[in-house]
Amino acid sequence: MTPTQATVAVVRCPTYAPSAVQEAVQRSLALLGGAERFIRPGWRVLIKPNLIVPVGADIPAQTHPEIICAAAEWVRQADAIPVIGDSPAWGSVQSCLSALGVLKRLEYLGAEITPLNRPVRLNIEGTSIGVSRAALEVDAIINLPKLKAHQQLGATFAFKNMYGCVAGKEKAFWHFAKGRSYASFCRMLVGVYCRLAPAVNLIDGIVAMEGQGPISGTARPLGVLVAGTDAAACERICCRLVGFDPNALPILQTAAQMGIGCHNENAIECVGDPWTVPLCPDFKPARQVPLRFTFGRICKSIARQAVLLGRERFRRSGRG
Repeated sequence: MTPTQATVAVVRCPTYAPSAVQEAVQRSLALLGGAERFIRPGWRVLIKPNLIVPVGADIPAQTHPEIICAAAEWVRQADAIPVIGDSPAWGSVQSCLSALGVLKRLEYLGAEITPLNRPVRLNIEGTSIGVSRAALEVDAIINLPKLKAHQQLGATFAFKNMYGCVAGKEKAFWHFAKGRSYASFCRMLVGVYCRLAPAVNLIDGIVAMEGQGPISGTARPLGVLVAGTDAAACERICCRLVGFDPNALPILQTAAQMGIGCHNENAIECVGDPWTVPLCPDFKPARQVPLRFTFGRICKSIARQAVLLGRERFRRSGRG
């Protein structure tokens, strides 16, 4: 059943300075009820950032390292165990975190670092999909997407980040197998999100990506964090922030048809800091390209991933 109302926190944070981010993360989550609403002492809590390719934090393709660390510290303060995991398109979760300069810091915080591999076959929207066992076995999930324009889906704000819990190159395969139909592909995305059911979404919009996201866009400072338990409501508020029409986004169209999330914007309560509508009226959308990956593109992606992982194993062996 579609929720009748939702609460979304919008908190200003103009910089990635560690103290500013930590304060903004804690305030965002406190506005939604705090740690006692979402996690319990002793729980293993998956923190699912958007990790996609091993690049530095100056390229806004991934969740910023300070957001990841602040979330891990928040989990630790609740006497729970932070688990940082993803299944990047290229490289590994370790190489992505290392490129962000945060791997050692997270390990010092006592966070577990885990690849989202070892798929378990689940029937999601009539399709057998391999979802990471590690994502299924934790006690709670905190979804940490990056606010980005997207060249195949218009924009990605909350729902799609959980697609990173689908193991390995199966993600690219479904672009090929389901990419002829936005409705079919987006039903799968929403279905994966619902099966994993994150406790809360915390969207990194301090510096967003406009233009040709999810990788090749450009940095656009927005200076906000957006948090909420309802992904559709969060996505609609993100659309308001950047001046996009939420009813034009395939993921939100599909979620509304499925009855997932709050789609009545009059029923979405914004808490936190005031902001103008839109916050960024000239945020550049992506030039749209086909959703469906070609078979050749998948082969090239697999080859690139094999090379990157081979180099990483070589370095870890001490021979590089």
